[in-house]
Amino acid sequence: MKTIKQTIRQLIQNTLRNQYPGLKEISFEIDCPKNEKFGDYYTNVAMIIAKQINENPLDVAEKIVKLINNLPITLKIITMIKIERPGFINFYLSNSYLENQINQILLKKNKYCVTHDGKNKKIQIEFISANPTGPLTVGNARGGYIGDVLGNVFKMCSFRVTKEYLINDAGMQIENLGHSVLKDEKSIYHGGYIDKLNLKIKETDPYKVGQKAAQIILNDYIKKTVEEKMKIKFDVWFSEQKNIRSKNKIQQIFNWLKEKQLVYEKDKAWWFKSSQYNDDKDRVMIKSDNSPTYLATDFAYHNNKFKRGFDKVINIWGADHHGDVNRLMAAVEVLGHKNQLDIILTQFVRLIKDGKEVRMSKRAGNLVLIDDLINEVGSDATRFYFLKYSADSHIDFDLNLANEKSEKNPVYYVQYAYARICSILRQKEILKTPKKIKIELTNQQEISLAKELIKLPDLLIQIKNNYQVQNLSIYAVSLADKFHQFYTTSRVIDNHQANLTRVKIIQATKIILKTLFDILNVSSPEKM
Repeated sequence: MKTIKQTIRQLIQNTLRNQYPGLKEISFEIDCPKNEKFGDYYTNVAMIIAKQINENPLDVAEKIVKLINNLPITLKIITMIKIERPGFINFYLSNSYLENQINQILLKKNKYCVTHDGKNKKIQIEFISANPTGPLTVGNARGGYIGDVLGNVFKMCSFRVTKEYLINDAGMQIENLGHSVLKDEKSIYHGGYIDKLNLKIKETDPYKVGQKAAQIILNDYIKKTVEEKMKIKFDVWFSEQKNIRSKNKIQQIFNWLKEKQLVYEKDKAWWFKSSQYNDDKDRVMIKSDNSPTYLATDFAYHNNKFKRGFDKVINIWGADHHGDVNRLMAAVEVLGHKNQLDIILTQFVRLIKDGKEVRMSKRAGNLVLIDDLINEVGSDATRFYFLKYSADSHIDFDLNLANEKSEKNPVYYVQYAYARICSILRQKEILKTPKKIKIELTNQQEISLAKELIKLPDLLIQIKNNYQVQNLSIYAVSLADKFHQFYTTSRVIDNHQANLTRVKIIQATKIILKTLFDILNVSSPEKM
């Protein structure tokens, strides 16, 4: 089944083929206007075409609207089409279409929001991937929530998704961890967890100590936090030591680059010619002491990714890795996979309490651990709050707000809408209602709620394209708003009699909210 945006787009495209058969394929916008007086959906297609054929946008819009109005399917979907200057075409949905969509939601349940844009293509999302040198911080966690939800969105769009964590369990950071556990003069990591490892590990070789410590940190801290506290399930935990270093993959990729004359020796080091591929300068791949750089490891790792058959790879990194973006893009292009890698950078997080920045953790030196934040405000509040913001914006996480049990707290507000629906549906008057009835929307609040319900499938497609997962949280609050407005003005039970249409509307709202909660991976409480 097509979404409403896909349906309107097809109406327009069919019209363009008839009216402008020689017109080149164009890209145009379909979206919801901020002001409802301008309709339910609008398009700028007339203005795009007018530029190409040198006509007045209003004249082009009139031709398009006339042809759309003549299509038999239009009457089933659209009740009115208006033109607004300088050439926008505004569509108003019919009640009969909305009534049919409510029936579709009730029939298909969460599958109502499943689309087939992905066509079963394979996509890999690698996120968190924090070095196993300490517990996870709030900075690590931010990319975790984004990656988890983005993967869920892709699944809803019929992609085969692999969520992956790269374990950097080899190299200099492991040796540094070993020195830290041994508490010698090269120690750089500090905190309660280091003290515990010092008592537990009896080795003396720094690198072996680091390897043992990294394994303990991974199993006892990182995995427990990810799976039990953050509620994230990775499909693959990819070991750099086991899958890259032990299999000599770095040397193999270096030899291949050497054959291609894409590396050269200078100052006793080997440099990758990344400046030939839109990087601002060439990058060291093998250092003068013959140890590989992160770039060399990433080269081998991404070669492995694409050999596993992924059509698209997405990496979610912290903002401190912005300098690595161009060099990795260059590497992926050399490997023959240009435009198949996207990198999302996440900005920083501060915790605020009573208007002041706070540091909650004592076990990890100067770090703020995600465990402590979740213990303070709960898993749902933490996740939802992080997911309110776009990846490229800084977060001031307000601990007071996250702990509030009021409409000021967005996750509480949305979950309360769901709990209220569940409470209504438990009423004896509703339990007696027939399963099949004719839905008839009669007031503005019913219509407004129905229009909000049908937006989720299109929103998932939009996020699949632009990765802006924060729009799910925004939509969740908007849908809760519409429901609370509906509930305030439209009685579902009156004089011990249930309004059957309204029962069906809130049943559909429950389905969409539950689908949304599952994608966001927050709980859906039936009582609050």
